Amino acid sequence: MMPRARSDNPVLDALLAAAYSLHPREIDLTLGRLQRLLDRFGNPEARMPPVFHVAGTNGKGSTVAFLRAGLEAAGLRVHCYTSPHLVRFNERIRLAGQLIDDDALAELLRELLARNAGQPITFFELTTALAFIAFSRVPADACVIEVGLGGRMDATNVIAAPLVTGIAALGLDHQQFLGNTILAIAGEKAGIAKRGVPLVTARYPRTVAARIAEVAGVAGAKLLLRGDDWDAAGYEGQLHFRDAAGRLALPLPRLPGQHQVDNAGLAIAMLRAQSRLAVPEAALRAAMGWAEWPARLQHIHEGPLFDLLPLGSELWIDGAHNPSAGRALSSFIVTHKPPLPLLLVVGMLASKDHDGFLKCFPAGTKLIAVPVEGHAGLAPLDLAACAATAGLDAVAADSLGQAFARLGQPARVLVCGSLHLAGTLLKENGPLPA
Repeated sequence: MMPRARSDNPVLDALLAAAYSLHPREIDLTLGRLQRLLDRFGNPEARMPPVFHVAGTNGKGSTVAFLRAGLEAAGLRVHCYTSPHLVRFNERIRLAGQLIDDDALAELLRELLARNAGQPITFFELTTALAFIAFSRVPADACVIEVGLGGRMDATNVIAAPLVTGIAALGLDHQQFLGNTILAIAGEKAGIAKRGVPLVTARYPRTVAARIAEVAGVAGAKLLLRGDDWDAAGYEGQLHFRDAAGRLALPLPRLPGQHQVDNAGLAIAMLRAQSRLAVPEAALRAAMGWAEWPARLQHIHEGPLFDLLPLGSELWIDGAHNPSAGRALSSFIVTHKPPLPLLLVVGMLASKDHDGFLKCFPAGTKLIAVPVEGHAGLAPLDLAACAATAGLDAVAADSLGQAFARLGQPARVLVCGSLHLAGTLLKENGPLPA
């Protein structure tokens, strides 16, 4: 079982503990428990503002950030539901642009726990119900909702009639729930397709695209494929986008990495696949600079951990933890200017593909393995051994602070391998997600 969410607010912490105590020891992917609870609240999932629903292995959170930025730049009020959180549970739920506060969160948890009456329900199902109830009660113009795990049997998939659905980049992750092949995973992700609703997809190999098309066809969704129905590319200092409605030349995303052009393009295609909410070109331009997504190639400039690094060092954090995300991360960090020696500070959960992730980085790269505190992480010595097998120059340390203090010369330090590790750094160093 996953470690439970905690809060510095003792009242909220006790309520989060009570919610977690209902979590079944074995997770079976089903919508029945959540639907039962939502029925008791009069089905708030059917009374929310129009929904943009995003699935994917990598990039779905960044796509959510671009969607939110575009909608808000158009003057619209936006609810957001994302996971996991980095530091505070409140990060998962944004009401009309603002993170939910402790008092509102505690009040909703009390109400949910009372209505649930002690019946088993996963923590994610319960918090999804909480978000949907809040979204149905607080006025807004749109909801942007990130799938938690997979798609077909994810708790967020109780939404029967979203405005638009989208699938970001795909890769192997969570195989114990979604299947051991990319085709099986693609089929699960495509399970968010709904009859008559646009399903906007990224670019995939032909067999993967065919599997998604098969699921979308059975559902009766309107499939919009990258490369056929829309496309995006970054060159000559601009993001060039085209779809059936025309062509756009927008600023490049402020979020670093070539992969953010892909995520921004998917968000633009989703916004332009609907006509209910007006999102003018000026709003899309603004979104490229407005979008923020912590712990995704986030450049840290100050803080107590940063101060442990030699003068002239850079500190970056990224939650990448699977091979497909590792390749995108390596592509950016290895070629970033100005040139500096690269040091990886890595912690990973025991369930992840350590070898596949570590092999994304050039042989000989220095690496310090650290624990992922409070989670079922691979022991630093074991992770360092995996890294050495992958050709990296690896040692182990007991903490981020110890790892940073070991550095004797300026370097480009990249903390990666787990969103939980990224959250630890932000909690100990700042800035806190807001």
